[in-house]
Amino acid sequence: MPTFTIGEQDFMLDGQPHRILSGALHYFRVHPDQWADRIRKARQMGLNTIETYVPWNAHAPAPGIFDTSDGLDLGRFLDLIAAEGMHAIVRPGPYICAEWDNGGLPAWLFDRGAAAIRADDPVYMAALTEYLEHLAPILVPRQIDAGGPIILIQIENEYGAYGADRFYLEKLVKVNREIGLTVPFTTVDQPQDDMLANGSLPELHKTGSFGSRSAERLETLRRHQPTGPLMCSEFWVGWFDHWGAHHHTTTVEQSAHDLEVLLELGASVNIYMFHGGTNFGLTNGANDKGVYQPIVTSYDYDAPLDEAGNPTAKYWAFRDVIAKYTALDDDDVPAPAHLGSSFSVSLPQSLPLWDSLDRMGPWTSHEGLRTSDDLGHYSGFTLYRTEISVSGTAVLDFDEVRDRAQVFLDRQPVGTLSRDHHETSLALPDHATGVLEILVEDQGRVNYGPRLGEPKGLVGSARINGEVLWTWDILPLPLDHVSSVVQALEKQTSDSDAAVSGPVFVQGTFDHAGGGDLFLSTEGWTKGMVWVNGFSLGRYWSRGPQHTLYVPGPLLRSESNTITVLELHAATRRSVAFVATHNLGHTEF
Repeated sequence: MPTFTIGEQDFMLDGQPHRILSGALHYFRVHPDQWADRIRKARQMGLNTIETYVPWNAHAPAPGIFDTSDGLDLGRFLDLIAAEGMHAIVRPGPYICAEWDNGGLPAWLFDRGAAAIRADDPVYMAALTEYLEHLAPILVPRQIDAGGPIILIQIENEYGAYGADRFYLEKLVKVNREIGLTVPFTTVDQPQDDMLANGSLPELHKTGSFGSRSAERLETLRRHQPTGPLMCSEFWVGWFDHWGAHHHTTTVEQSAHDLEVLLELGASVNIYMFHGGTNFGLTNGANDKGVYQPIVTSYDYDAPLDEAGNPTAKYWAFRDVIAKYTALDDDDVPAPAHLGSSFSVSLPQSLPLWDSLDRMGPWTSHEGLRTSDDLGHYSGFTLYRTEISVSGTAVLDFDEVRDRAQVFLDRQPVGTLSRDHHETSLALPDHATGVLEILVEDQGRVNYGPRLGEPKGLVGSARINGEVLWTWDILPLPLDHVSSVVQALEKQTSDSDAAVSGPVFVQGTFDHAGGGDLFLSTEGWTKGMVWVNGFSLGRYWSRGPQHTLYVPGPLLRSESNTITVLELHAATRRSVAFVATHNLGHTEF
């Protein structure tokens, strides 16, 4: 069987020096029917390895569940890498960051009584051991010494930026070995002295994460690791976007130059990202360093392969650089990209959110507020309800809103409170009397730093004019799957020319005989979510920067495709448009 080891200066493949030319490709951000295409294009660019994280919370959305079906079939993904003649680097975390909801950690960990995460806590360690044991049948037989593609496993992820618990890292290594992993283990940290010192162990091979100043960063890494191959295992070639900010890009020339410097110095590389993909559904993460900033639906990342899988100018520039260090076939290149189709779809079917609540599940009654986590509801929306009767001026306030609350009185909109604006109070109509309802959106859990694992919903207490509101009914709204709403919408009709007043579901159908990907324009709509044939494309928001949603071709049929939109606020027309090209918004260099 082949062997892969870490030598004095090089990675060693079957006893010979080997340079890793890798690209990050997250199977969970790409439709599974497109995996083979993306992997092949990585090889055509000159890469010999594919790297992926493993999102624990996607595979285990609740205790006792471990899902490896459809887009979570990691085994199939690794087999496709092997079929393309490539190696694989797997980063199972348990924490992955990745701008992914909660950094990949299940939100239910604290329900089990974990006092800490990413630490030597017995409850946390028991849960992650169970997680890794579920991964063992997938990973162990696909290691290179068993004839598979896996050459490296990463332990934790940029741990030096979070903690310094060596006992935790030692136990994590032990568990990974005990489940049968035999390939070399690595760690990754930003090339800062404190992070490199805290984020690894002497027996683990250190790698760096950076996207510029390659020579300087590799020198820092070498100071902390006098022997062994140098590797940048997260060579950042772009960046992620927040709602309300600009679309991040890096110049082709600078990225290619920094890559060439890195390779000239003999280092191995993992390009982050080679192909970013999409935060489908409710999977996006967020950052909070004083201001809460949720991540957009697109994870294009200004990567060499764009969100729709098309080579960019960066792809060809990188290919030219890589060709200096490995043999490439000039005739083996990706086919030219095709434009999407442009057409409009009427959405005549309409169902107010209020009329769909009986399909969402049961209300529960509580003395005082509860977070959505308290109810075992870990993503999406939660509806809170109470009755009020106020004489004179009425000011509603909350201890904390996570993350966005729309306030209604007798189902008439009163206002919105947003965590990113640090808003916790608003004025109700004078003499406010009736049913007060609060629709709270979890806009994505923080994926980096000390706020990992914080609960969502309304946190603490709610008051009117300083008086605590004690009696609440609460309804979690599971929007991962909306089949019951789709069925109800099929029986509804309305004026197809009418404006859209939310919160409301609207729906229509369209044909797509030509096949291929589509780009859905969200211009003219305010905020909400979209499903195509029951698959959640993700969130949209008029504040941008993203103004189109990517629709993978494998989701579509030649006839009778269903598009369902949940608009939370308003739209001036009851139709949507598909456009020829993706629009990720304005950029700044």
